[in-house]
Amino acid sequence: MDSLDLKILAALQEDARRRNIDLAQELGVAASTALERVRRLEAQGCFRGFNAVLAPERLGFNVQAMVTVALGEHTTEAILPFEQRVREVSFIRACYHVTGRFDYLLHVVAMDLDHLGRLVKEDIAALPGVGRTETHIVFSEIKSDKGLPVEEALKNAPNS
Repeated sequence: MDSLDLKILAALQEDARRRNIDLAQELGVAASTALERVRRLEAQGCFRGFNAVLAPERLGFNVQAMVTVALGEHTTEAILPFEQRVREVSFIRACYHVTGRFDYLLHVVAMDLDHLGRLVKEDIAALPGVGRTETHIVFSEIKSDKGLPVEEALKNAPNS
C-alpha cells in the first residue's frame, strides 16, 4: 500500500460520499486512477463498509453506557453462545473481548435510565454465561470515533 492508497483511505474515511471526480481532483490524479485504486482497495478488504454516523439523541437514545461483563466460566460452551446472543441485542452498539477483571466491554444506548436498567437486567444479565456486570454511564463524549489514524501510516508509506 503506497501513499496514494493511504490518501484515498483517509479521504473516504472522512467523507465516503464524495464523488470519484472530486476525490481525483483533491489527490491530483486522473478519475480513472482514483476509481481503479478504490476498487482495488475494496477488493483487498480495506473497507468494512460505508455508513452514516447518526446522532443518538436525535433518535431518542439519550443515555449511553459501557457495561462490563464477566462470564461465570471460560469455556467454548460458555463463550460462543454469549457472543452470538450479544450480536442479537440491538441496543448493544459494540462488544469487545478484553483482558483484565472483566471479559467483555459493551457499548450500549438506551432511551433513558429506566430503559438502561431494563436493558442491563433483562437483556444483558440474561445472556448465556453472564456471571456479573458493572455499568458505567457516559456523562459526555469527549472524543468520538473518527476512524483510524491514517496520517500516521502515511508517514512511513512508500510514495505512489
